[in-house]
Amino acid sequence: MGIKAIIVDTAGTTTDFQFIKEVLFSYSENAMADFIANSKNDFAIQTLLDDVKQLAGNPDLDDAALAQLLVDWIRDDSKATPVKTLQGLVWKQGYLKGDFKGHVYEDAAKVLTQWNALGKRLYSFSSSSADAQELLFKYSSQGDLSGLFYGHFDTSVGQKTTVQAYKNILNTVSLRPSQVLYLSDDLAELNAAREAGLVTCQLVRSDQVRQGSHDSAPTFAQVRT
Repeated sequence: MGIKAIIVDTAGTTTDFQFIKEVLFSYSENAMADFIANSKNDFAIQTLLDDVKQLAGNPDLDDAALAQLLVDWIRDDSKATPVKTLQGLVWKQGYLKGDFKGHVYEDAAKVLTQWNALGKRLYSFSSSSADAQELLFKYSSQGDLSGLFYGHFDTSVGQKTTVQAYKNILNTVSLRPSQVLYLSDDLAELNAAREAGLVTCQLVRSDQVRQGSHDSAPTFAQVRT
C-alpha cells in the first residue's frame, strides 16, 4: 500500500548536530539559572523542577544547586523527560526573542515540503520535547515549516532506542508498520524502529555516521518513499 507516513529524526537528520550542541545546548546552559529564578509563580515549571529533584533523589535542592544540576545533565545530554521539557522551555524564550533560528538543512526543507504536497503524513521524533521540535521547525532557517507536520513525538512515548517507543507511535498514527518510514542518522534508533516493523532509511551526511544494513541516503533528495 506504500508509505503513508514519514517520521524524521532531528539532530543529524533534518538539523546539523553542531547547531544542537553549540547553539541550543549552550543557550540553555547559560540561561537556566535566570529561567529558574523567573519561574517562581509558574506552577507547571515548578512541577517539572520538583520532578528533577525527585530524579536527583534530593527534594531540598536550592535554586543554585538545581540550576547547576540541570546544566550538568544538559552537558551529559540527559534524555530524562523533565530535563528535556525544561530545556525546551528555555529554548522557547530564545526563539521568541529572536536570539537564534532553528537550523534545518535546505534539502530537508525542500523534500519535506514535497512529501507534504504528495499527502504524506509527516512527524518528527526527538529526545527534545515535542514543543521544542515545533519551535525548531516554526522558527527555522528555511522559514516556517511547522505546518508541514501532523505532530511531534518525544520521550513520553519511550526512549528512541527502544522498540516499544515505535510501537507506541504506531498506535498513535493508526497505520501498519509497513506504511511508516523512519528516517534517522542513528543506527540504534533505526534498529529499534525496524524491529517494530517500520520501514527504515539512514541519513548518512558524513563518514562519521556508523552504518548498518538499512537503506541509506546522503540527503533527503535520495530517500525512496
